[in-house]
Amino acid sequence: MKIYELIQQGGPVMYPLLACSVIAMTVICERLFFWRHIRRRRNRQLMDRVLRLAETASWQEIKEITQNCEDHVIKVLAVGILHRDYDMSKAMEAEAQHIAKKMSQFMTVLDTMITVTPLLGILGTVLGIISSFDVLGASGLADPKLVTGGIAQALVTTAAGLSISITCVFPYNYFRSRIANAVHVMEKYATSLEVVYNKLSADQSDED
Repeated sequence: MKIYELIQQGGPVMYPLLACSVIAMTVICERLFFWRHIRRRRNRQLMDRVLRLAETASWQEIKEITQNCEDHVIKVLAVGILHRDYDMSKAMEAEAQHIAKKMSQFMTVLDTMITVTPLLGILGTVLGIISSFDVLGASGLADPKLVTGGIAQALVTTAAGLSISITCVFPYNYFRSRIANAVHVMEKYATSLEVVYNKLSADQSDED
């Protein structure tokens, strides 16, 4: 059965379901490209080098090597170092939250599609059953095909709604796990930088 015929059989609810499926696929594709770009920008060697340079208070060298870097973790560290004389922790926390917000972009849309599409499927089911009972009340069992048409509409919309929702669940959970992991890494390196800087500050105070 062709998609057009399936939409026609499912009734009017299939059109919002089709729109939901297009929106969901657009978000999934956009997020896949986003995370691919994130992965390509990662520079773990530079992250470790920044921490080693921080141990010797080589702030200017850190500024130079991180100037054009797009790694989100290094951006957090660079912001913390830039504001080290004010509040390193708050500066890194604010930058990490800003990055996490970008990573979470459109996730609400995908979550909405997961919730809404089964409900639209149920709505189509109800409308199909109502249509079947209307036909049954008007013509009885004189033409069973008219009754089964409404039942078919009910089954098609339910299947379509569930299919879209189930398809969205897997990438949604994948993206959420990527966000959680990214936040964990940012917190890990930010904490390491704080420890190094606090140690430097303590050693400098002892010398004074």
